[in-house]
Amino acid sequence: MTMIEPAKGPDALEIEHLDVAYRVRGVDQPTLRDVGFHIGRHESFGLVGESGCGKSTTALAISRYLPRNGRITAGHISVGGRDLMSMGREELRLLRARSISMVYQEPMRALNPSIRVGRQVAEVFEILGAGKGEARERAEAALRTVQIADPGRVMRAYPHQLSGGMLQRVVIAMAIAVDPTLLILDEPTTALDATVEAEVLDLVAGLRAQFGTAVLVISHNLAVIAKVCDRVGVMYAGQIVEQGPVDQVFSDPRHPYTVGLLRCVPRRGQRKDLHRLDTIPGFLPRPEEAQVGCVYATRCGLADDRCRTARPPVVDLGSGRTSQCFKTDQARELPWVTSQELATAAKRRFDEPLIRIKHASKTYPGPHGERVHALVDVDLEVFPGETLGIVGESGCGKSTLARVLVGLTAPDAGSVVEIAGRQAGPVAAKRTPEELRLLQIVFQNPDSALNRRHSVRRIITRALIKFARLRGGERERRVEEIVGSVRMEPRHLPMRPAQLSGGLKQRVAIARAFAGSPSVLVCDEPTSALDVSVQAAVLNLLVDLQEREDVAYVFISHDLGVVRYLADRIVVLYLGWIMEYGPAESVFAGPHHPYTEALLSAVPTIEATGPERIRLEGEIPSPANPPPGCVFHTRCSRRLSDGTCETIVPAFREIQPGKFVRCHLPVEQTGPA
Repeated sequence: MTMIEPAKGPDALEIEHLDVAYRVRGVDQPTLRDVGFHIGRHESFGLVGESGCGKSTTALAISRYLPRNGRITAGHISVGGRDLMSMGREELRLLRARSISMVYQEPMRALNPSIRVGRQVAEVFEILGAGKGEARERAEAALRTVQIADPGRVMRAYPHQLSGGMLQRVVIAMAIAVDPTLLILDEPTTALDATVEAEVLDLVAGLRAQFGTAVLVISHNLAVIAKVCDRVGVMYAGQIVEQGPVDQVFSDPRHPYTVGLLRCVPRRGQRKDLHRLDTIPGFLPRPEEAQVGCVYATRCGLADDRCRTARPPVVDLGSGRTSQCFKTDQARELPWVTSQELATAAKRRFDEPLIRIKHASKTYPGPHGERVHALVDVDLEVFPGETLGIVGESGCGKSTLARVLVGLTAPDAGSVVEIAGRQAGPVAAKRTPEELRLLQIVFQNPDSALNRRHSVRRIITRALIKFARLRGGERERRVEEIVGSVRMEPRHLPMRPAQLSGGLKQRVAIARAFAGSPSVLVCDEPTSALDVSVQAAVLNLLVDLQEREDVAYVFISHDLGVVRYLADRIVVLYLGWIMEYGPAESVFAGPHHPYTEALLSAVPTIEATGPERIRLEGEIPSPANPPPGCVFHTRCSRRLSDGTCETIVPAFREIQPGKFVRCHLPVEQTGPA
């Protein structure tokens, strides 16, 4: 990360002793308590912490855009030296229009699906006083600024016609159009794959250098914070418990909560059969609970009587670092919650796969009669007790493969899906109850997967009735066991999905999938909505269940760090084709396809060093009009100069025992360039 020289003048943002409360059933529930930090001009500051700790509330308070039942009860906020607390409605409106911009987690929700992109971007400039013609010209220039190569085409498109990465760039273009003093990014890359995430982060860094904008980044992805931020604040239960330069905080944490968060993240070299991720015990305190002593004491392995009865001071550690803890010098000695002693028994090997896919293809009809190729001649096997990782960019066919597996999408004629040695029906309606039980799925978006009218108890109970056929007390005990295993409490059982956070909804979806005791669980981005502490608990749960019951996983994710930790074998998809396939250690240690190399180089890490970024040329081609020859040749910097890559489809060849690659490059030229 490039450090930018601090600018003179007032800080872009200054927050002092900020308290925020939400009024619920006539009672004020404190949400933020004594929050204080500043962001200098040109500086980037990150806020990290678990879901519900107050990160997004802080962002909304900064722009004075809290919900109707929320209010600032104490404290001071200034942007560019201007006091927000003394502003009237008109002054606030102008401030939001000219000085503060915000980019939300899901760009599709920030754009009107019925209005073309160009009109929406141009509207920003019209609000600032430009005429329609000038606004359109400035909108096109703004799209070029965020590295959109064909802004004319994007201007004419509707939001649903653009990829997630392209949409995020459009929203960023709208946010920087006013040259804001402060740009707030609330989980800007959560839904993006590794290459697009890297492009967006590089874009933010470049725009920050170009325009001198201060940036507040809110994320549960610690690697993203490490890549783009100068300083970081760690939030817990509405308080900032530690803050300072990001490299110092992440390399030498001085608060037990920060230590716990960092231990939850899969690091390079960590694997499920060698290490367990640590977890943070217990739950965040409820806002209405009276806080006595240290707010983290109930979950801290170092807490003593003093921690439970007296509020710890804010300790100045020098170099702009602070930690609110009695035991800053002992934080690194925090006991591990998860046992690091792994079972030494040899893993059983099975001769017959649970799932076998042969020549699976899927094409969809396009709007103009063309054929859209989502999957092309895919062959796979999944054995008991193993995890098959599926990786690739958005649009490569990962989710289509998952839907074909579980029977939600019928594959093309000639495709074969076998479950437990028997050919299964092409769709779920033509499969037996036992086949349905054996193969379950956890979707990426729990909002569309859960019935909003049903309580958590009913959602899980219905699965137990259908697949486990449990009754009475035995069923109730199983419900409580499942809920506890995904780190939820009995108080969540009567709640409906609308009453839960995104992370809690995903935990309900995972619990429902486990309820039927499946043999194969298809996990389609199951942890993308979870913070690192819950993610670690879910990953450990998956590993433990796999060791006990030989459950197999088909794990689809754009988080390659998670895939690296969990997977035994890896499939790399691109435009529906398998480009590389083999043991996880072999694929990650020495990739042999240029596309795999680019994916791995794009992954942000907490560690200071990592592979040099390999930049792919252009956008992923349309599956309705795939390139001839090797489908990757249009973006490959190592394509052969004799035209072979442009005209001939490469064979899927075995270059090592069990490792296959689809590439024309000779074996001796594969691997790192």
